[in-house]
Amino acid sequence: MDRINNAAHAAASTMQHAAFDQHLREAAQHCTQESSADPSPCPCSAQQKDHIGEATQQPKLVVISNRVAAFDPLQPKTGGLAAALEPVVERFGAVWMGSSGNLGDGTEPLDIGQHGEGQVAKLDMPREHYSGYYEGFANSILWPALHSLPDRMAASANHYESYQEINKFLAGAAFQFRDRDAIWVHDYHFLPLGAGLHKLGVDKPIGFFLHTPWPAPDVMARVPNHRQLMHSMLDYDLLGFQTNWDLNNFRDCLRTHLGLEVEHGVVVSSRRQTRCQKFPIGIDHKQFAQYASESLAKPYIASLQKKLNGAKLAIGVDRLDYSKGIDARIEAFDKVLTDQPRSIVLLQIANPSRTEIEAYKSYKRKVESLVKRVNDEHGTDEWRPILYEYNAFTQAQLAGLYRTARVGVVTPVRDGMNLVAKEYIAAQDPDDPGVLVLSKSAGAAEDFNHNEALLVDPNSPDEIATAISKAANMPREERIQRWRPMMDKIEAYTIHDWSADFVRELDKSRVTVPADHFRHLGFGWINETQMPSYRTAAELDAALKRAMDRHWILPPTGSSVSGASPESIAIASVV
Repeated sequence: MDRINNAAHAAASTMQHAAFDQHLREAAQHCTQESSADPSPCPCSAQQKDHIGEATQQPKLVVISNRVAAFDPLQPKTGGLAAALEPVVERFGAVWMGSSGNLGDGTEPLDIGQHGEGQVAKLDMPREHYSGYYEGFANSILWPALHSLPDRMAASANHYESYQEINKFLAGAAFQFRDRDAIWVHDYHFLPLGAGLHKLGVDKPIGFFLHTPWPAPDVMARVPNHRQLMHSMLDYDLLGFQTNWDLNNFRDCLRTHLGLEVEHGVVVSSRRQTRCQKFPIGIDHKQFAQYASESLAKPYIASLQKKLNGAKLAIGVDRLDYSKGIDARIEAFDKVLTDQPRSIVLLQIANPSRTEIEAYKSYKRKVESLVKRVNDEHGTDEWRPILYEYNAFTQAQLAGLYRTARVGVVTPVRDGMNLVAKEYIAAQDPDDPGVLVLSKSAGAAEDFNHNEALLVDPNSPDEIATAISKAANMPREERIQRWRPMMDKIEAYTIHDWSADFVRELDKSRVTVPADHFRHLGFGWINETQMPSYRTAAELDAALKRAMDRHWILPPTGSSVSGASPESIAIASVV
């Protein structure tokens, strides 16, 4: 009983210890000593001691995204997610599951291929529901809402049903990997997938990362069934967001729409305890720098430089999506050409995207009409001020184009992060770098301040035009002063740091404390899902170790502990 009293005193005291988490990993050795010396029940059972060693190893993951990487060694990686997760699959034995790009009747078996130590599992999506899920709810409702563009939303009665059916289908397909250590789900396509997996009996940690922004409560309120969707998100053990802006908006939505609060990064619902954290995605900067250096001798760079005819180059690289602000960018470039004729060329790469959706078809027509108007007004038969490429480029090709461009123009109306901004910086020549013109509404603007990038309102062609002109004429010394701190930040937190951080946080969920400790000690917890537990045996025993130095008497069984945090009660109740 003395151990319980001491631990409970520590639990209350730790409410004032902000640095408590720094001590969590001190426990493994103490746990082993205590469990061998004291035959009485303690949180470090033989099974939990096994988990201590297990938790130090790379967990065997299942990764789920809408599409999977090609894993073609002859082709450079074409996206940040592939760059982050291919090593996890090939070296650490993860399974990456997603759509094959084909449709079927929903009965086709998974196509599982071996890649290094891991596997890629592709499945044909059910034809009956795919359009309503992908073109409908995911990309005509959620996508515009998440980007705070509610006027772009196009609702249909059966789209939500199709969205749910596809998520149930994915949950059923992923169930065969239930013996894996953890599941990592990616993006807005699969907000309710964690709930579906739990309904099937999956009891392993499930994490979710949102690559897009998260909107304010008033915008989220316009999404059909938004409360149900947000409730289902709380079936994840870990929710990851790109920026503090997104994380704060999600907290506001929980408070406004569900009446729940996020305290110390945790929201406790009737379902479980869910941690909410920021994980700003990075890039493989070394790979981009290498691509950029190797590209200088490529014929396409020489051809581009010939087309410039002495003019400077600005570059924009985007999916052809209305959230990317390409139309305002072209209007801004028109103003630049009016003030400084033939001084600069814009290379606008527009990657085809969601071509079946009417909003995207309409936006393509608008952008291409603007390009034609500007070229007709300012160009000649031999020279065009806007080089428009409706095509996809590899990362290696883009790196060379980035290095050639004096100005990188990244002006989305809203974006989760926008890796083009970071790729542009990483590809620059350190002795003669270009200048980044960056939207204040891109997630990357949370990393790069106004002394580094030229931050602009993406809805103001005048502001964008002024920034492009300033960047094109900026002295070399100032360009270096702006570029260096941005590059330092990119080097300090890479795509590999991002994935490792998320997996490490998710892995903390692998060992939990039995809920019956709470019921025996009578702290008023209603069910297991409300149990605020430490995530590993090592973390738990570290709390116990610190508890031994303090004194606090537990209240009688059935009483409540006024003012005690869930974490402190959790420590007290497991001893």
